[in-house]
Amino acid sequence: MFFTYLRRELRRRRKAALVVASGLALGIALVIIVSSVSSGMSKAQDKVLESLYGLGTDMTVTKAAAAPGSGSNKERPKFEFDAKGDDDDSTQSSDRVMVQGFQALASSTVDKIGKQDGVADAVGGLSLNVMKVDGQFKRGEFKQDGSSQSSQGQGGPGGGGNGQPQGEVQGGGASFDVNSYSVYGTDVTKQDLGPLTSSKITKGRTFKASETNAKVAVVDSAYAKEKELAVGKTVTISGTKFKIVGVSTADSGDAAANLYIPLKQAQTLSDSKNKVTTVYVKASDSQKIDQVKSTIQKNVSGTTVTTSADLADTVSGSLSTASDLASSVGKWLSIAVLVAAFLVAGLLTSSAVSRRVREFGTLKALGWKSGRVTRQVVGEALINGLLGGVLGIAIGLAGAYIVTAISPSLTAQLGSSGGGGGGGGMGGGMGGPGGPGQSASKSLEVALTAPVSLSVILIAVGLAVAGGLIAGAFGGWRASRLRPADALRRVE
Repeated sequence: MFFTYLRRELRRRRKAALVVASGLALGIALVIIVSSVSSGMSKAQDKVLESLYGLGTDMTVTKAAAAPGSGSNKERPKFEFDAKGDDDDSTQSSDRVMVQGFQALASSTVDKIGKQDGVADAVGGLSLNVMKVDGQFKRGEFKQDGSSQSSQGQGGPGGGGNGQPQGEVQGGGASFDVNSYSVYGTDVTKQDLGPLTSSKITKGRTFKASETNAKVAVVDSAYAKEKELAVGKTVTISGTKFKIVGVSTADSGDAAANLYIPLKQAQTLSDSKNKVTTVYVKASDSQKIDQVKSTIQKNVSGTTVTTSADLADTVSGSLSTASDLASSVGKWLSIAVLVAAFLVAGLLTSSAVSRRVREFGTLKALGWKSGRVTRQVVGEALINGLLGGVLGIAIGLAGAYIVTAISPSLTAQLGSSGGGGGGGGMGGGMGGPGGPGQSASKSLEVALTAPVSLSVILIAVGLAVAGGLIAGAFGGWRASRLRPADALRRVE
């Protein structure tokens, strides 16, 4: 009887039911779209951060670079060229391998950090910058002037009487090109942590665990294309030839380094035996990262610990702006629209009850109790809410699909927030090889998606039920107050 009457009343009042359902649908759809876009923003930001410190890294440990003037003169790049006495123009080349960005840490620090409470794994890496100078010295030609030639035999050129030709050297000089590229020494025995994990091997292979001191290299795809490098070819770093075994492509499109080589080889090239610049740390519990950070800072002195959350605070650009809008304005807007939709649905349901005075009065006169009338109204409102939920989910999924299909490009600007200070310039603290630790900022472009998770769908269903119940509460309260005699008295 209940469902039969319910079905009949809903069919009879289709327009009113559609109005209530549409209002709820808009609110629910907006919640789904905003939630999915916010999730997409979070994933885009995670992708940006992974491009800097690698997948699975929860924090990095570094040591701040020395302040200018405190022994920094020893670190200035120097290039020495041989003086050649032959008549031919001489072409020369020189490399300068420098530790990039930070002061070096002892390799024993990696083991010490790995033993701290809450640390699942720790691995060290050495970030290098190679400056290569190539060029050619050109001899100048001595040109005598006319007065020098006419004065010969008359006391010497120019009247000087010293017997030396008078003139000037023309042409000659030197032309050199300076190229700089980044090299990262990676621990080949632990390749599941660090910057290389944010890249995929697209050609060849990655390092083998046995190649701890082998002269092999993995080259970034963009750098390989620029320098015409390929698997099987060799690349020379400061006079040492490395065989290219693989080509990697960064997920974000911007690699952490141009070349990756085994850590021991990087230490040898830079004269940094048993040294690392960055320790990549994975926590055993992602919920206790701050606690692990405090433990490392307390027990490993002279270091700066930087978490991914710290680095996220330095992300600026359109990604940061859009993320802020989605998390603040978007969420508050969706809440406001949802509340308004609930109130409108409740008021419309209550108004519909007022127009059904004769119907409810007759039902009560026939023996329906107030509770049964209330359940009838709540049931109708609940069906309207579920219908609104279905429409809202459909609209929300369509909106999220459109955002993903368009995939608007957002720019993330990563820079050091603390300047040269340590680690802190978070862009430097977790910058890994190749960029942020050395440069002021790094710009990346990521495509925005709007993934819809099952939890969002469940929330939408919950909102639909809640909307129906709220609307039913308004109407049921109004219906329960009707008396049969008073209701029939109002019938014309």
